[in-house]
Amino acid sequence: MKFIHSIFALFLLQCFVQTNGYFITVDPHSEECFFDRAEAGTKLGLMFETVEGGFLDIEVRISGPDQKVIYQGEKESSGKYTFSAYETGIYHYCFSNKMSTLTPKVVMFSMEIGEAPKGTVGAVNEGEAGHTKLEDMIRELSGTLTSIKHEQDYMHVRDRIHRSINESTNSRVVMWSFFEAIVLIVMTVGQVYYLKRFFEVKRVV
Repeated sequence: MKFIHSIFALFLLQCFVQTNGYFITVDPHSEECFFDRAEAGTKLGLMFETVEGGFLDIEVRISGPDQKVIYQGEKESSGKYTFSAYETGIYHYCFSNKMSTLTPKVVMFSMEIGEAPKGTVGAVNEGEAGHTKLEDMIRELSGTLTSIKHEQDYMHVRDRIHRSINESTNSRVVMWSFFEAIVLIVMTVGQVYYLKRFFEVKRVV
């Protein structure tokens, strides 16, 4: 019976941690905002990565229900921020590209909302206490696995970005080396031709 309860608790964990992942394009001189409603004491998390555009930087701001700024960063390429809701209400996540005049930015981000804290109402017997402890352990394990999955997605995107930058840099180095080789050959031919003309003996008829 306990095993069945464990499986049931594990199934319910699908609702305990809510995760939303998005790819958005933030146009120049614009700002994109998203929001989540959370109960006081709920653990919230934001992970983001600028994947395309300009210098791969973005301005990010997190504000609470009373418009109090919880976190604000300028020209950030990536980041991860976790906090607890200090009151019940709507929390805003905003990405701003107002510092850019021409280049849009593509941002990947995910928002995590943990389970709202439960109040303690009365005492519980030993069986209920054991069952609650088991649920808490499974819930903690689920949250850890979700964080690991997000870290893997985050590292995958970073790897893709760095690979793209390395390939672009490598192609530019190859093109520049090819250009230098052509210039060197042209200069060599020019110098040989000039020296040949310089030492050429002119015959007077």
